Amino acid sequence: MQEELAWATDGLLPLERQLHEAARQNNVSRMQELIGRRVNTRARNHVGRVALHWAAGAGHEQAVRLLLEHEAAVDEEDAFGMNALLLSAWFGHLRILQILVNSGAKIHCESKEGNTALHLAAGRGHMAVLQRLVDIGLDLEEQNAEGLTALHAAAGGSHPDCVQLLLRAGSTVNALTQGLGGGAKPTVTAFPTGRWTESHTPQKNLSCLHYAALSGSEDVFRVLIHAGGCTNVVDHQGASPLHLAVRHNFPALVRLLINSDSDLNTMDNRQQTPLHLAAEHAWQDIAEMLLIAGVDLNLRDKQGKTALAVAARSNHVSLVDMIIKADRFYRWEKDHPSDLSGKSLSFKQDHRQETQQLRSVLWRLASRYLQPREWKKLAYSWEFTEAHVYAIEQQWTGTRSYQEHGHRMLLIWLHGVATADENPSKALFEGLVAIGRRDLAENIRKKANAAPSAPRRCTAM
Repeated sequence: MQEELAWATDGLLPLERQLHEAARQNNVSRMQELIGRRVNTRARNHVGRVALHWAAGAGHEQAVRLLLEHEAAVDEEDAFGMNALLLSAWFGHLRILQILVNSGAKIHCESKEGNTALHLAAGRGHMAVLQRLVDIGLDLEEQNAEGLTALHAAAGGSHPDCVQLLLRAGSTVNALTQGLGGGAKPTVTAFPTGRWTESHTPQKNLSCLHYAALSGSEDVFRVLIHAGGCTNVVDHQGASPLHLAVRHNFPALVRLLINSDSDLNTMDNRQQTPLHLAAEHAWQDIAEMLLIAGVDLNLRDKQGKTALAVAARSNHVSLVDMIIKADRFYRWEKDHPSDLSGKSLSFKQDHRQETQQLRSVLWRLASRYLQPREWKKLAYSWEFTEAHVYAIEQQWTGTRSYQEHGHRMLLIWLHGVATADENPSKALFEGLVAIGRRDLAENIRKKANAAPSAPRRCTAM
């Protein structure tokens, strides 16, 4: 039920309804008039809300004081288990919270979902209220019904200041949720509403970093990692924070995790690595980060598929080509471990002006001169693997698909040539000769020689 529905005045007599409305609007004179007519200050609407709830939730000090002076019960709970103190924490009203405490309100209380005032203030980012609750001495490690502590709530709500406050106060950065999971939603709210709470399902063994990964907060991530948050902890599905950051397409978080020496090859319960997920969802920026960081491309998921096979099956052509470039680069790097010192590296498609003419030569070669099976002969002569060729061939567009396949293979090859600082004209000539096309090699060499040499640095091809 949403807050709007809680406001409905079903179940109230006319004057009781007016008292609720006056309390919500801080119309103190009208409240005094109604109280003088002996209207019941503890009258409940259809979800158990009393006038004090509305006054506290809205932050109306005068209305709260007036109701407390006229027999309003300070700890009255509504159907959600929310009392005035919890509502003041949820909406961030420090003065109201202090008034309620001074009037004898129970500090150690929780909603039906197990949320304490700490959970509610932390999840909403109310620093002043949170600081007061910490000073009072509430249990920082108390868990709600889903196993979330206040630190989980602050992390999931993208509130780095609250995260820092709780960590300074002694919250455990690597605490894990102990919720039952299933289909329930996170309950660090007064009502089951809000972007974050509607988007993510709580599961067992989620750390604060997991919740930060779900929320996408780079600032929270930095705070938690600096405080010693474990980047390799996994939930009951085997997912690490890196898995979640990839799945939800948060490149900045992925970069932070890579720089924090996270295990890039960790596998979840489906034996998927973060690269498998990037390939499945076609997240090119994230995939390149992982490829540049040097992931294991031979790992297979439960279906026996590598990340390359996943990208090919999903028809993510650009990702297929990036992974093949990376695989070929890894093989070359083993024999040339220091050759890339000070050079940039990318596996994305090349759109640079300085390589345009050479790329045009390769397109003409693939589309006009190479016969249907010759591109594969060239590929094997340049040490493309069977898996590489198969992945390229899976993108079938018709009987002339071999032209596009050959062009992609040539651009992948060119990436390797640029990486090795080789002469592309010479390498292309030798390749064509190797497959028995000297006539074509002589013809192409003239055109290729007219193009600028491959750049002397490692770039996207």
